[in-house]
This record gives sequence, structure tokens and C-alpha cells, in this order.
Amino acid sequence: MTTRFTQPTPAAGRSRLAHTGWLVAGILLLAFNLRPAVTSLPPLFPELSSHQHLSSAEVSLLATIPVLSFGVFSAVAAPLARRFGEERVLAGALVLLACGLAGRAALPGALLFPATVAGAAAIAVMNVLLSGLIKRRLPRHAGLLMGLYLLSLYVGATLGSATSVPLYRAAGGSWFVVLGLWCLPALIALVFWLPQTRRGPAARPAPGGGTTRPSRSALAWQVAAFMGLQSLTYYSTLSWLPTLFRDRGSSAAQAGLLVSMLSITGLVTAMLAPVLAHRRADHRVLVAPAVGVCAVGILGAWLAPLGTAVIWTGLLGLGQGAALGLALYFTIARAATPPTAVRLSALAQCAGYLFAATGPVTVGLLHDATGGWSVPFGLLLVVTAAELVVGLLAARDRILPEAPAEPPAAVLAGAPAQAGT
Repeated sequence: MTTRFTQPTPAAGRSRLAHTGWLVAGILLLAFNLRPAVTSLPPLFPELSSHQHLSSAEVSLLATIPVLSFGVFSAVAAPLARRFGEERVLAGALVLLACGLAGRAALPGALLFPATVAGAAAIAVMNVLLSGLIKRRLPRHAGLLMGLYLLSLYVGATLGSATSVPLYRAAGGSWFVVLGLWCLPALIALVFWLPQTRRGPAARPAPGGGTTRPSRSALAWQVAAFMGLQSLTYYSTLSWLPTLFRDRGSSAAQAGLLVSMLSITGLVTAMLAPVLAHRRADHRVLVAPAVGVCAVGILGAWLAPLGTAVIWTGLLGLGQGAALGLALYFTIARAATPPTAVRLSALAQCAGYLFAATGPVTVGLLHDATGGWSVPFGLLLVVTAAELVVGLLAARDRILPEAPAEPPAAVLAGAPAQAGT
């Protein structure tokens, strides 16, 4: 009997390549939508406050809602993915994001806060699921794809903040245009992503198979702590560096330009860090310089002559971009399976963002209480020291232990012995 082996046809190879290209394009478009809904608002806070008659406390709440929502709603991503499948949940998140952005644009008076919560909730779910999906669908290229994913995220974040004021002026102060414009990238991403929704939920573990619970692992909490501390320093400096520079004599426009360096330089290292990490097992050699550069940037922005501020904000952006790239990469590198990666990502982002939300508030309160920047920025340096410690622990060549398989029900119940034994 002769066995025939069928060789893949060129047409099949092209079809597989096209399918992979469509998947990658969808992932990058999803990533692009992770920040514009958040970064497009702060540049317009003065105009928004005046037009909608918002108090300082309400503006502060509006600035805090996204980070808090990232933490709160990250917890629902994994259960939804197990029930409906990651691809379908991501499509639903894009719909929710588009609806939130549309509602905020159409009725900024009535829906500004609830629509911001809805959009941030959608982003929280996408934040969690994308890393696990990359590990499941394209594991051999996870480092490269995580780098491209972060590049797309940073491009979206930068465009969101850089175009808000020019768009507002060009549209004659139309909130519908400046806030509603960001519905378009979400809808475009949805069109590219819809073919992926044909996939249902991933197969469940076989009966008796173990289920990893990251919350029971010290390594998982080290990854979560690194995620939280790097996020805290990022959001604290993003919120308060403009005020620091203006207090030191910079104009509002100059301060905004200086802070934009965080995104411009961070884009480079956020893309490179996962690519470099994917090529080595032990990542401690990458964590130390990333956090060290953050500390140098904070110290220089605080104490060095104002004329050199562009250097220090550039360095700070490099360090923060690398730290974010590593924190997200750890959620897949420390997990043995894609489902575990989703659970680890949910834990790291839920705990991390809830903790990070305290940073800007604490820095602001300390500045108000002391009347200066020594105490709040000194605290940020202490935070970077803690970030280094937990980062080195999270960067070790370790993976979360998989839970042992449970004994079959028959064994637990005491199955009767077979005849003849």
C-alpha cells in the first residue's frame, strides 16, 4: 500500500499569508485605538471646563476616570473571553468604544462622564486580551508583534494629544467634530477585525485538567507590581511635568512640547523592548537600564537647568517606553499557555492600574501641602527604586506553575475495584 503525502499548494500558502496579514493588521488597528480616547481630552481641559462649566474637581475626576476604569474593568476581560472567545469580545469592545466616543461627542453635557467610562471600559478589555491573543495566534513572532503593537499604541496616543487643539480650532470649537472624529479609527478597526469573529471560544481544558490561578503566585504579583509602579510614574509625570516646567519659567506651549517628548522617544523603546526580550530568557539586563534611565530623567527634569529639559524628558520617555514594553511582554513570557497569559494580564492590569491611579492624586496633594516639588518628585524617585526591585524579580527566567490536574471524579468518589483484582 502506497501512502501519498500532499504538498501545500502555492494558493494555500498565499491564502495562509493573507489570513495572517489580515490578523496582524487587525491587531495593529486595535492597538491604535487604545489611547486616543484618553489622550485627546487633556489638551482641551481648559476649553472643556469653560464650555461645560466644570469645576476643578470635576476636571480632575475626568482625568482619573480612564486609569481607574482600566483597573476596574480589566477584571471582566478573562471571564468574557472564556464565554464568548477573545476575537468576539474584542469586536464587542470596539463597538462599545465607538458608541462611547459618539455619545461623548453628540451630548458632551449629559454623557461626558458616562461615555468616558464606557470608552475606558472597552479599552481595558482590549488591553487585557490582546497580549493573550498574540501568544495564542502568533506565538513564534510574539516579541516582534508586541513591539509593533506598542508602536501603534504610541502613534495613536501621540496623535490624540497632538491634534486635539488644532482640530478644535479648525472646526470652530465644535465638540462634535473634535471628540467624534475618533469614532472613525474604531470603526475601521472593527471592519478589519470582523473576519476574526468566526472563531468561537477556545477549547476548555479537559476534565480533571488544572486551572492556573495567577493570584496565588508570587511571580504574578511581581509582574503586577512592576506594571503598577511603571504606570504610576508614567501617569504622574504626564500629569504634573507641565506644571513643574511652568513653575520653573516655561510657557504653556513650551511645557506641552517638552512633555510630548515622553511619547516621541517612548515610541522607540516601547517597540524595541519586547523584540529584544523575545530573544533572551533572562530579562533582568533589560529592566535595570530602563528603570535607571527613568530615574535619571525624573531627577534631571526636577533639578537640572530648564534649558536642558528636553534632554531629561527625552530620557524619561525612553525609560518609560521600555518599561511599558517589558511589563506587557512579561504577561505573556511568564505564562505557559495563552489562557494563563490572559489571566496574568488581567491581574497585572487590574491591580496595576488601580494602584497607578493613586499616583497623580498623591503628587498633586503633596505639591499643594508643601508648596514645592521636592517631596512629590523625591517620592517618585523612591517609586522608581521599588520599580527596579520588583522589575528584577519579575524579569527572572521563570514561568507561572501550572496547576496540577485534579483526580478524576471516580477516584475522588472511591470507584469500586474491578472483578478479579
